[in-house]
Amino acid sequence: MQEVYEFLKNCGTYYLATVDGDQPRVRPFGTVDIFEGKLYIQTGKVKDVSKQLQKNPKAEICAFANGTWVRVAGELIRDDRIEAKKHMLDAYPSLQGMYKADDDNTEVLYFRNATATFSSFGGAPKTVTF
Repeated sequence: MQEVYEFLKNCGTYYLATVDGDQPRVRPFGTVDIFEGKLYIQTGKVKDVSKQLQKNPKAEICAFANGTWVRVAGELIRDDRIEAKKHMLDAYPSLQGMYKADDDNTEVLYFRNATATFSSFGGAPKTVTF
């Protein structure tokens, strides 16, 4: 999982895919954190992405850098604990103008039953589960 975290962190931007009924939805994201041994992302509860994940927690993220990409598939599970939110916001001080750990909007989610696959055009895929 550390390798996945470092890859995503170095990319800066990754793309999160969810489902909205029978329609896939993809959008850029940039937050990633490890807290209590789990890989987390962050969003706002008022956003469509949050509503989609509450209806169907299955999601994938994809990022690409230097000829290698990673796809992470799993379930994104909401963690409403202040500690988890604070850890994420401490890792991304620029978000603290929009989000607070104790507001009703900040949402952090962790991957459960995740499989990450690193691929490139020239090598065999490498899979990590967490």
